[in-house]
Amino acid sequence: MKQLAQEINARFNELGVEIPIEEIEERLDKMINKFKVPKEEARRSVVNYFLKFHNINRNEFYTGGQSESPMANISDVAEDGKWVTIRGKVVQLWDNSHESIAQVGLIGDETGTIKFTIWESSGASSVEENKSYLFRNVVVNEWNGKFQLNVNKSSSIESIDEEIEVGNTTVDFMGAMVDIQSGSGLIKRCPECNRALTKGACMEHGKVDGVYDLRIKAVMDDGAFIQDAILKRDQVEEITGITLENAIAMAADALDQGVVLEQMKKLLVGKYYKLDGSKIERYLLVDSIAPVFSYDPSELDELIAAAEVI
Repeated sequence: MKQLAQEINARFNELGVEIPIEEIEERLDKMINKFKVPKEEARRSVVNYFLKFHNINRNEFYTGGQSESPMANISDVAEDGKWVTIRGKVVQLWDNSHESIAQVGLIGDETGTIKFTIWESSGASSVEENKSYLFRNVVVNEWNGKFQLNVNKSSSIESIDEEIEVGNTTVDFMGAMVDIQSGSGLIKRCPECNRALTKGACMEHGKVDGVYDLRIKAVMDDGAFIQDAILKRDQVEEITGITLENAIAMAADALDQGVVLEQMKKLLVGKYYKLDGSKIERYLLVDSIAPVFSYDPSELDELIAAAEVI
C-alpha cells in the first residue's frame, strides 16, 4: 500500500501538486481494508478524489506530459496498476450482459493470452475475433490472483494489419460430457462482429439479422477435474451428425431453437470423449473430438488403482 501511495504521490508531484503521502495512504487504507475494495479500484477512487479536488483533467493525469505506456509482452504482465500497451490478436469474445461493460474477452500474442475488459465509459473502438489490435495505455488489474487488462477513458484501441501467432497451451483431455450449457445448440451471431446474439440483439450493434451457427459449451469430467470446453460448428456437426441445415430445419418444424440443444444433450451427455485443443483461461477451445468406446486394459488398471478400488 505504501508503494501504491508513493506512485500516486509522485505522479501528482509531476503535475505540480503536492499531496501529503499520509493522506493518500489513509484513503487507500480505508478503501482496501475497511470497505474491501480491490486494489486497482481503490487506486482509481483515490486518484479521482484528488483530481476533482485539485481540478485536474483525468487525461492529463494518466497520459498528459507522458510518452505512451511501454509496449509489453502478455507474459510479462504481472504488476497490478501498471499501464502498458499490448499488441495482440483477439482470440475470443465472451457473451456479456453487464451494461457497464462494452466487450470482454481474450487477447493473445506470441507469449500467451490475457483477459481484457472494455468499459462502456471508455468510448474505445469495438474489436472483432481473430483480428489484431494495439491496446494503447491499458491498465493491469489483479483479481483473485490473475491479471487482466482494463480499457478505460485513458486507453485507445487501434486495428493493425498483422497476423499474430498466439502462443497457448495445447492439452489433451478424456472424460465424460456431463452437461451442455445454455447458449449452445443452434445460435445466431452478429454479422458485424460475430458475437453471439442475446434475445436477437448484439451488445455492440443492437437488433440485427443474425447469422445461424452451431456451438456447444460442454462441461467435461474425467473423475478428478472439471473442464469447460467450446466446440465450434465443424466439431459439433462431426460429433452429433447434425448439420447446420438440419438444425435450422428442426427449429423451423418445432418453432423452437431449443429442440436442437435438447437433441444434442440426448446424443452426447453421459458419453466419453477424447478432446484436444488450446487451453485458454478456464476454457478448452477444441480442435478435435472423438468418442471413446473402450479403454485399454492397462488404462483401466491405472484408473482403478487411482480410485483405490479393491
